[in-house]
Amino acid sequence: MLRRTTAALAGSVAALSLLVTACGGAGPDTTPSKATTGKLTFWSFLKGSDHVAEAFNRSHPDIQVTFENVPSNQEYYSKLTNAVKAGTAPDVAVVEYPHLPEFATQGKIEDLSGTLGPVVKERFPEAVRQLVDLGGRTWGVPRDVAPLLLMYRKDFFTRHKIAVPTTWDAYRTMTEQVRKADPDARGGVLFTDNPGLLTALSWQAGAKWFDAGQDSWQVTLDDSPSKRTAAYWGDLAREDLVRSLSAADPFWTSVQKNRTVAYVCASWCAGAHQATVPDQKGKWAVAPVPTWDGKPASGMYGGSSFVIPKGSGNSGAAAEFIKWITTDPEGMKAWVSSGTSSMFPADPALVPVTKAAFGTEYYGGQDLYALGKASYDAVRPGWAWGPVMGTTNTALVDRLPKVADGTESLPDVLTLAERTTVAQMKQRGMRVTAP
Repeated sequence: MLRRTTAALAGSVAALSLLVTACGGAGPDTTPSKATTGKLTFWSFLKGSDHVAEAFNRSHPDIQVTFENVPSNQEYYSKLTNAVKAGTAPDVAVVEYPHLPEFATQGKIEDLSGTLGPVVKERFPEAVRQLVDLGGRTWGVPRDVAPLLLMYRKDFFTRHKIAVPTTWDAYRTMTEQVRKADPDARGGVLFTDNPGLLTALSWQAGAKWFDAGQDSWQVTLDDSPSKRTAAYWGDLAREDLVRSLSAADPFWTSVQKNRTVAYVCASWCAGAHQATVPDQKGKWAVAPVPTWDGKPASGMYGGSSFVIPKGSGNSGAAAEFIKWITTDPEGMKAWVSSGTSSMFPADPALVPVTKAAFGTEYYGGQDLYALGKASYDAVRPGWAWGPVMGTTNTALVDRLPKVADGTESLPDVLTLAERTTVAQMKQRGMRVTAP
């Protein structure tokens, strides 16, 4: 299937604006406030959000932000949806990129084109703009990105003369060598409770799961690049060359016990790894993520934006707050002031701020931000998230454990998830056509 550039994608998602119009009755019909003073309520589950609110309040006496910590994952998005419906929504909220189209199409967030749209256009690269500019409108402002990287135990690789892979063929060879060197060790992980990495690797391979045409959506979770990626990782899991684990405690336990000596993750992993396994300082290193042809290519595994939910009583001040926490150096300093963080700002101008706050000792002096920038620059354009990603992700997660135990193939899981996604979209009144 033809892969279009982001510019073409922006034109093709005109259908999204029609969907927003059709679904725009999700919350109170309020006229955005132009005032840039007053009180704001801020919902976030991101680390450091409390420090950000405090720092903003100190430097902006005319705007006072009250921060409320909220649960993460689907529970949060349900809470935010219910708040919009009830007219009790916060003024500013975090929405991860995969969930943004769903909130836009259901009319749950304000169109920021006239307020923060110019900021997004000026400050952010194409690869991340495409995630918040939908249907020719701006719905959120990016905070961070999560380009893919490869984490590996440098001491283990050196001791057993294992080369750092640059292609996926070489990665498979590496996993075989790791298991041969230590039967208890593995060179990768297939997460059974989080489809985010599979999605990012499909993106990297050139997949395009969603496309909004002139009057309908196309959904291809099982396109050729996705099937290739799924078959590859499904085989690695079935042959016990990578571990099948949940993304939380069992994974980090495997790292601590030297049972996982390499894994694919994103830029944010470096800080999480350092904070979780501090005693392995100097043993780990970071490399570019392998690719199918050895040429640079990447996708994003995570990342978040900030939105103004429908019903905000002070959207003018909310816009000022969002701009500060996403594009101001002092705002970025506040994000990383609460502890170890390797967050990669979506705004490239702010990379020196986070880089200065993240030491290089743990990874033997490596410049992780140079690697992160190269991966960010290599993110494939043209990716778009779908309008019912909660349904899509649930359909994937429900079946990933079956891949781990060998009762289902990973390509089949994608096909079944596509059917579930299409059914939900049609149930919501969206037109879906074959690619």
